[in-house]
Amino acid sequence: MKKLISLFLITALAAFSSQAAKYVEGKHYTKVSETASAKPEVREYFSFYCPHCLRFEPFMQDLARSLPEGVSFEKNHVDFLRAASEQVQFDITKALVVAEQLPQKNQLIGAIFNEIQVQRRPITSPEDIRKIFVMNGVEGETFDKMFKSFAVNSQAKKQKKNQDDLVAKRALTGVPTIVVNGKYRVNANELDRADFLTDYKNIVVYLSQLD
Repeated sequence: MKKLISLFLITALAAFSSQAAKYVEGKHYTKVSETASAKPEVREYFSFYCPHCLRFEPFMQDLARSLPEGVSFEKNHVDFLRAASEQVQFDITKALVVAEQLPQKNQLIGAIFNEIQVQRRPITSPEDIRKIFVMNGVEGETFDKMFKSFAVNSQAKKQKKNQDDLVAKRALTGVPTIVVNGKYRVNANELDRADFLTDYKNIVVYLSQLD
């Protein structure tokens, strides 16, 4: 049994060393902070107004499911695309926070994307957002209570701060962008074009194991 465990550890270390040799800081990924997050996390910076983010959404869901145990996947909505007012985009960030606390999270996120980019119906108020949630099985009173809560408002402000901190460092200039452990940004343009999605998953998993 001890031999089997030792063999497993050797194999795992060899695989990790191989990935370390493959991915180079400053090329495949960039350090954007000297301090890592308290717990391993993968954070996707995106916008519901971004066509690339819509196309990447199925992949991001798959990526979230494939992360190692103990690594969380967080979506962070940004407001710098100037597709709507700052207040409307903050309300949409709050909608994301609410959606992520409900069983039909992915359905609701897809519905918001659909409303904005496919149906092309502008969101101009919390009432417009409320309608999306109700149409997707959320009780109106449940939405109202969550949307107006201190916890949701605080979490939305935190997402705004995360965004602004990276923008101030010029580390976030477009979306979708992945930052791992609050410290490493994936440079998607440098990944293997022949097997892009697999390479993307591999580097995210590799970075999630760094301090």
